[in-house]
Amino acid sequence: MMKILYGIQGTGNGHITRARVMARAFSQHPDVHVDYLFTGRNADKYFDMEEFGDYQTRQGLTFIHRNGAINKWLTLKNAKPMQFWRDVKQLDLSGYDLVLNDFEPVSAWAAKRQNIASISISHQAAFMHSVPKRGQKLLDEFIMKYFAPTSVQLGVHWYHFGHNIMPPFIDDEFSASQQGQHFLVYLPFEDIDEIRALLESLTEYTFEIYHPEITNSTQESHLHWHPTSKRAFHHSLHHCAGVIANGGFELSSECLQLGKKLLIKPLHGQFEQLSNALTLETLELCHTMNTLDVDEVENWLLIPQGEAVKFPNDPKILIDWIKSKQWNDTETVCEALWKQVEFPEKVRRKLAKLSKVPHHANIINRV
Repeated sequence: MMKILYGIQGTGNGHITRARVMARAFSQHPDVHVDYLFTGRNADKYFDMEEFGDYQTRQGLTFIHRNGAINKWLTLKNAKPMQFWRDVKQLDLSGYDLVLNDFEPVSAWAAKRQNIASISISHQAAFMHSVPKRGQKLLDEFIMKYFAPTSVQLGVHWYHFGHNIMPPFIDDEFSASQQGQHFLVYLPFEDIDEIRALLESLTEYTFEIYHPEITNSTQESHLHWHPTSKRAFHHSLHHCAGVIANGGFELSSECLQLGKKLLIKPLHGQFEQLSNALTLETLELCHTMNTLDVDEVENWLLIPQGEAVKFPNDPKILIDWIKSKQWNDTETVCEALWKQVEFPEKVRRKLAKLSKVPHHANIINRV
């Protein structure tokens, strides 16, 4: 029996969404036992966590956001380094063969300290390579390298850019969708009053708005406000005409899989979201706005729907690779996974121009 601890950053729902796909896949492998550890938010703030069984939580480290930007002062003020280091030292990994890590610092540093093999499977790990980046500072490079260090890095991105990066896994439920009339809005780091001001004049459209500060569903004319809920949110996503969101990786991936047109307002000071927007702009898979701009929204509402990108929905290839313990051979598993990706023709043309790495030419010809 192979025993794995899976550490997951709980600050944003995207990490948890990816972990759910992996958890369901692991449940089909009786020869693997996986325990789950979440950090980055209060234990009572997690929801829809049934797939993870008797999971653990720790405080960990997180970033504080205010008004659509990272507040560095509040982030430093709320950090508790002594508690973090106590959690690292007290996490006993002696019974585990491997630590899987999705940008989760407690399990990463515990594995490093106890000399346990660790593999990063995260979007952040992709930024260790020369992928499109915007707004990266020395502090960002330091965070990507030392926030959750692992012995093997396996990045996740919408394209490999000639590196051993794998595509995202998108759940089966995102393989089909319906074209509805409403627009889904998920801007969890923006102020509710500013979201209202952005959309209240666009009375000919209906907006379904999900926000962590909303506790009960309410309706204000064409603005429908909802608390965060996995099931309700995904139903709205499947039936919407488009999505307005911050630059998170997982939700953008789900929109691409469903062919939903996407308007991104990246989180200020968050180079990962700025870089995500740059990549999607480069591939002509989204529109962006730097501020909450009603004119930008109005122009975006008039553009046609996009074309879907097909990503893998079954991590079996990845799990078989994990079980093989050939963890330094990331090239083989990445190539096998990219064979399952199907891009629209216009994106394929873009990628053909972007790619200059002969090693991956055979993959480009098949996507």
